[in-house]
Amino acid sequence: MNLWMIVIIASLACLSLKLAGYLVPPSVLERPGPSRVANLLTVALLSALVGVQSFGAAEGLQLDARAPALLVAILLFAIRVPFVVVVVLAAVTAALIRLSGWG
Repeated sequence: MNLWMIVIIASLACLSLKLAGYLVPPSVLERPGPSRVANLLTVALLSALVGVQSFGAAEGLQLDARAPALLVAILLFAIRVPFVVVVVLAAVTAALIRLSGWG
C-alpha cells in the first residue's frame, strides 16, 4: 500500500465520519452534556496542538525562544489585548531572544 492509498482511505474515513454526524438527531446535540463536551473538546485539542508545536521536537521536549513567546501571548490574552497585537508582540519576543543568542 503506497502513500496515496493511505491518504485516500483516511480521507474517505473522515468523510464517512462527518456524514455519520449528520445522522445524529438534533435532540441529542441540544442536551447540555454533549454540547459542553463538544465545546470543551475543541479547546482541549487546540491547546494540545499549541503545546506540541511549541515544545515538541523529534528527540523529545525542546525549550527555546517559543516558550517565552508563548508566555507573552498568554499574558497578553489574559489582559484582553487584540489578537493581532498579541501575535506581533509574541513574534518580536521570540525574534529578540533568538537575536540575543539565548534560544
